[in-house]
Amino acid sequence: MAFGLVVRFTTHDEDAARAFDALAAATLKEIRANEPGTLIYVNHSVEGEPTVRVFYELYADRAAFDRHEEQPHVRHFLAEREQYLSGVDVSFLHEIDGKGTAGEGTTDGR
Repeated sequence: MAFGLVVRFTTHDEDAARAFDALAAATLKEIRANEPGTLIYVNHSVEGEPTVRVFYELYADRAAFDRHEEQPHVRHFLAEREQYLSGVDVSFLHEIDGKGTAGEGTTDGR
């Protein structure tokens, strides 16, 4: 069953947001190349909130997420991001129903 999360980052200022985006882009390059279980990993800006970024992440399953968290490029991102941030809010998601996911066509994602 797919496993996902949404992370809302607030950066110190717009310069920090740009530096955070560069760090995220470098990390995404490695995710694309080395993480087949990471199905979706997107950095979004938020209209009217220039210091906010929202990540949407979808993994094949919880084990794929755990492997993602162990990768050297992710560990680097987690350590380096702190200098740019004033806040982080993480919401873990459990699929109920959807389109384009392993649980497609079910009512409870199982």
